[in-house]
Amino acid sequence: MFGVDLRQVVAGILTLAMFVMLIHMIKRDHFDAVQDKLPGVTDEVSFESGKFDGTHVRKNLGLYKGDADELKACWVKPSDMGVQSEGYVTFSLTNGPEYHISQIADAVIVARSLGATLVIPDIRGSQPGDKRNFEDIYDLDVFMRSMEGVVAVVKNLPDQISTKNIAVVKVPNRVTEDYIATHVEPIYRSKGNIRLATYFPTINMRKAGKKGDTDSVACLAMFGSLELQPEIRDLVDSMVERLKTLSRKTDGQFIAVDLRVEMLDKKGCRPDNDGEKSCYNAQEIAVFLRKIGFNKDTTIYVTESRWDSSLDSLKDLFPKTYTKKAIMPADKKTKFLDSQDSELEKVIDFYISSQSDVFVPAISGLLYANVAGKRIGAGKTQILVPADIQDSSASASNFLSPYVSKKNHFAYSLKTFEEAGNKNGFQFMYSCKSMDVNISYN
Repeated sequence: MFGVDLRQVVAGILTLAMFVMLIHMIKRDHFDAVQDKLPGVTDEVSFESGKFDGTHVRKNLGLYKGDADELKACWVKPSDMGVQSEGYVTFSLTNGPEYHISQIADAVIVARSLGATLVIPDIRGSQPGDKRNFEDIYDLDVFMRSMEGVVAVVKNLPDQISTKNIAVVKVPNRVTEDYIATHVEPIYRSKGNIRLATYFPTINMRKAGKKGDTDSVACLAMFGSLELQPEIRDLVDSMVERLKTLSRKTDGQFIAVDLRVEMLDKKGCRPDNDGEKSCYNAQEIAVFLRKIGFNKDTTIYVTESRWDSSLDSLKDLFPKTYTKKAIMPADKKTKFLDSQDSELEKVIDFYISSQSDVFVPAISGLLYANVAGKRIGAGKTQILVPADIQDSSASASNFLSPYVSKKNHFAYSLKTFEEAGNKNGFQFMYSCKSMDVNISYN
């Protein structure tokens, strides 16, 4: 009844076959692309005669991936602060944010131990007369709220108290209750008010074996009280976003390298008697990163503010290497760069280094130690300590910071707050998943 055209039937069969083939091609291409993005998918590194060919460097997004979860805070503050005295504790924040974190912690511990009122500090720069208010850099409201129930805080000393009559007391970083009782409290009881000056006999931030209320207070002060004021926070966020945009080929992930030429010149970067080094120059950092698997498409932020010719060797292997000047919005450069205000530049470096996907400290020091603490608290544990690698390649996991591989940084005290007790009605509770990192600067 109906005539069938054989040519139409064949054409229909061929069309259906082609449609099925197209579906399989799309499906295969889609999942292959996804697989290329999965962490841990690698190609072998190949270095021939010391020549670095980026096309042979392994693609391993696992290099950017830490093994830790963010330490989630849930502290319960006391209903009162214990017996309060009538005196005040004053102090200044100096030398940059890596010092500020420690200085604020020591001041809070001392004031709480003495039952004294803490006066909001000013911020002093490295140059004479370089002085600014706390709120010029940090969020005052956040700090005041974080201290509620912990220690009494006022913005200024009462007018009737002269700063000339306040006794200056030096305290070591990570001051203990025993030290306060022996060396600080007698002066405070005698004078009524004191001004603290923290000194740093060591930059070690390893956690102590004994845990107590002091550790709990210090952890809150270090990791829960200082936030950038809105303008600076927005600037740092915009620079981080710019770096992520420049890192499309690495899924928006980038490395921050603390590499300051002036500091390297002062240190000399020579091995000590044991053959260990406390700093590495740009060329050594470049070779280190390539040997552990980072390729030429890797985006690198260096803390040197402006380009220096010594950084050329780093850019030769990693063309996407940037300084603050290269990524800062044009309308912010006059205030934050052209003013030669090193204090603001240090703040930017510290917080970008804390937020990067990988942090590499070319210089061992307090910035390394306290950036490590901020990163551990946020679960960003990819902190790689450079070394002179003799072989043509090596696993990045072998160079994980001992602060992370041994879990010995003070920040790891966070997860044991619940064990700290509730001396003076103060209790912290922290929870975090186990950080199982089996790998081997502190």
